[in-house]
Amino acid sequence: MAQHPITLIGGGLVGALLAQQLAQRGFAVDVFEKRPDPRHAGFLGRSSASCAPGTRPSMDSGSRSINLALAERGLHALRSTGLADAVLQRAVMMRGRMVHDRDGQHGLQPYGIDDSEVIWSVSRGALNMLLLDAAEAAGARFHFGQALTTVDFDRQRLRLADADGVERDLPAGLLIGADGAGSALRAAMNAHTPLGERVEPLGHGYKELEIPPASELPAAVLQANDGRDGFALEPNALHIWPRGSYMCIALPNTERSFTVTLFLPGKGRAPSFATLPDAAAAATFFTEQFPGLLPLMPRFAEDFEHNPVGTLSTLYLQRWHLDGRALLIGDAAHAIVPFHGQGMNCGFEDTVVLANLLAASPDDHAGVFAEFQRQRQPNADAIAHMALENYIEMRDSVADPHYLAKRELGALLAARIPTHYMARYRMVTFTHLPYRYALERGRAQDELLEQLLHENASVAAIDLDAAAQRFRSSLAPLPELRHG
Repeated sequence: MAQHPITLIGGGLVGALLAQQLAQRGFAVDVFEKRPDPRHAGFLGRSSASCAPGTRPSMDSGSRSINLALAERGLHALRSTGLADAVLQRAVMMRGRMVHDRDGQHGLQPYGIDDSEVIWSVSRGALNMLLLDAAEAAGARFHFGQALTTVDFDRQRLRLADADGVERDLPAGLLIGADGAGSALRAAMNAHTPLGERVEPLGHGYKELEIPPASELPAAVLQANDGRDGFALEPNALHIWPRGSYMCIALPNTERSFTVTLFLPGKGRAPSFATLPDAAAAATFFTEQFPGLLPLMPRFAEDFEHNPVGTLSTLYLQRWHLDGRALLIGDAAHAIVPFHGQGMNCGFEDTVVLANLLAASPDDHAGVFAEFQRQRQPNADAIAHMALENYIEMRDSVADPHYLAKRELGALLAARIPTHYMARYRMVTFTHLPYRYALERGRAQDELLEQLLHENASVAAIDLDAAAQRFRSSLAPLPELRHG
């Protein structure tokens, strides 16, 4: 099946997965990636600290062992290409949030109702290489060490430069930019026709650290924790040390280490990165605020001094495409903060929608691009909003008694009226319901939960039959839920 040639800028996760899907549908696909081939040069990652505007670190990356949170939307995209099983074989299951308080106590807050509703910690590098192999096997052609410098959209020509600065001109073909938050194609498009770009910095930064495998730690250090199977901590959880305006998190890696990420305000009074000038000050801070965590990080001083403070922003665009000539996808169009673990999942969901639209209307590029933005932009805006809200939840609410009471009530209602109540986190993470629907439904449900808690002294005092009837009379049934 002969199709119009497609030129993809960016061979990272989203670019490689999209390339595979398009090649499987008969398109001739050429992918240009500025980094060297990670299968030969080693995985270099994308430096979020130097990538603007907007980043996706922490839940999606680490210092030595860069990892991501894979959920149902991403798994659905991988299933569509036959890769889900291979990816899960290289992943670590996370059942919920293990919340660590200031007294050193901890407890698990499950993500879902059972082990059918979990998220997975996967290696960014290993996943990228698997996706590259699959895309090449499907017929996509990759060109590494080729950085986009300029695009002549009127002549449909692009200019690329290799690592030595040698440039060459090529026909552009149908241009799709999957080159991340610092997208070169977005910059070229914006220079040609302003895209209505808006970047909202979070004002908080992050620094990445590491807990090594248990085999590298003294036995006395391990005795104070509940690690197993070679992990220093419980492996099947995302660990959080919430402290109000800041937090630490830790994600497990397949080699039995944990990627630890400290999130703090960038400036201002303590605590902020501005008030932690060196590893000694940071070690004192960790000893005071995160009991038991510092002894698990023997390379703390090295990591703190060596790893930069990354920035966090949200990217919004009014336009994602130039008529039928060029389109942005994934982080290049809608980079978000990492606190819902949905950046990669959202990008993977993009690829399924776009590949299906192009396959259905291969000659109507302008129509496809417009329809892609129409479908995806409201959902991208919704998950951007929810990711920002989830930062507050993770760093503060998970230890708040009112939040815990609302969570308890929600769990009781989910069991009693599953057709009318599902926690917003579950809608986002374990179903294919549109992000925008999850945001709006979540707000409506939350309002009813708040009313019930306001009217009663405790969860135990609530008449659950009456509460269930209130939900049934106030809200329409949930749409058909698709899991897996």
